[in-house]
Amino acid sequence: MEPNKPTSTTTNKTRPRFPAWLMALLLVSTTVAVYWPATRCDFINLDDDFYVTANVHVRNGFTLEDFKWAWSTPVVSNWHPLTMLSHMLDCQIYGLKPWGHHLTSLLLHATNTALVFVLFRRLAGALWRSALVAALFGWHPVHVESVVWVAERKDVLSGFFGLLSLIFYARYARQGRGQEPEVRGQWSGLALIFLALGLMSKAMLVTWPFVMLVLDYWPLNRVRNAECRARNAKMPTDQVRNFKTLVVEKIPFFALAVVASVVTFVVQKQTGAIGTFETFPLGARCENALISYCRYLGKLFWPSDCAFFYPYPRYWPWEEVLLASAFLAGVTLMFWIKRREHPYWLTGWLWYCGTLLPVIGLVQVGRQAMADRYTYLPSLGALFLLVWGLSDLLQRRRYQVITLSLAGCVALVMCLGMTRQQIGYWRDSETLFRHAIAVTRDNAPAYNGLGLALAMKGRTGDAMVQFQEALRLNPDFALAHNNLGSALGNQRPDGGGDQLI
Repeated sequence: MEPNKPTSTTTNKTRPRFPAWLMALLLVSTTVAVYWPATRCDFINLDDDFYVTANVHVRNGFTLEDFKWAWSTPVVSNWHPLTMLSHMLDCQIYGLKPWGHHLTSLLLHATNTALVFVLFRRLAGALWRSALVAALFGWHPVHVESVVWVAERKDVLSGFFGLLSLIFYARYARQGRGQEPEVRGQWSGLALIFLALGLMSKAMLVTWPFVMLVLDYWPLNRVRNAECRARNAKMPTDQVRNFKTLVVEKIPFFALAVVASVVTFVVQKQTGAIGTFETFPLGARCENALISYCRYLGKLFWPSDCAFFYPYPRYWPWEEVLLASAFLAGVTLMFWIKRREHPYWLTGWLWYCGTLLPVIGLVQVGRQAMADRYTYLPSLGALFLLVWGLSDLLQRRRYQVITLSLAGCVALVMCLGMTRQQIGYWRDSETLFRHAIAVTRDNAPAYNGLGLALAMKGRTGDAMVQFQEALRLNPDFALAHNNLGSALGNQRPDGGGDQLI
């Protein structure tokens, strides 16, 4: 399936073309408007202290000593120097005024929304479908956590560099054909540089070389190139040879990903962030991973009851595990069988599944079963699959444009309303934790966080009730024990909220 192209010069002349730059501007401005209430949110008593409010190196702004510290010291079990430098820059400009820190994340996310449009426009050539994917990405409520939580600056910053990396890679792979090797090398070099910058913002981009290979399959069509198709449509030898060449071409990208993976694993291992097999047995991890792939899809299609923390269950019913396994296996098999007829199915599915793999829980980091922030970039695969799939489904029906436009408008309006509502839950710590308690079960970190928020307001008695409930749910919760002891001693609990990765 080739990217959309005008079928004739007549069509190209008679059909007015909406300027791509204007579409990008509309996406940016609307995203800023949607998220503007975030500038009225406070810092949250959940990792924001480790990253900003209680971090003396960050609060100092830019100094030579603190610049060196950012490159040599992990924060909350992560080595991400560019993220810490961005927080330092915010403190240099805004001090500790929350609105400024939120504004930076907001602008990064709005820019990322435009970059998503540019990427898919360059890859698949469809303006309106690319715009719909970008709008769903930019205005989806499941991404509020990545944008409004100051401590998650690493999501929007790594997303910014990661999208730029793919844009330059697409230019190298497609527009570089027929150019001088030096010119093509520049595009590839820029893609590599931006990937390195993204990995120094968050190691989530370790899957990016894999994403590049998936895009090589479709829509770049580099695995089964024009020469291969001209010789014989079913010659696997040529396709295997092409695939090996594409893998070798990406050795520098894979090398960066391996280095980032090793550094991240070592840092998280040394800081105790990686769960042991005694606490999280391998079987439980596999079951939770299968369920989580389906739960993430559910959140994308119906984003209700979003919370900052989803407790790890004691067990998953075997019926749900079997159902999730059958669903994932069936969808994967169907997309593989239909890969020639609908290649974008496989592209979108592999993007979604592959980019979620590092955070799906097979290597358990933290105590959460899943997290909305993990879907920031993986969601692009599912959204791409959804939009292109609906367009293909309606292709042979009357009023295709009207039907798809109405469906897109309804989805976007729902996203806008739910996103605004979700931003409100991040107004302050007490509101956030109360909402999490309301929409989840047995959420010990939420009770502990609420207790800490109440204690900071001088409501010691109410705070003790929350700490005790956290300990009832998790008797080994050391931070809740510490906070309860401080409250009993009529002291203000110090130490931040529960650390999350």
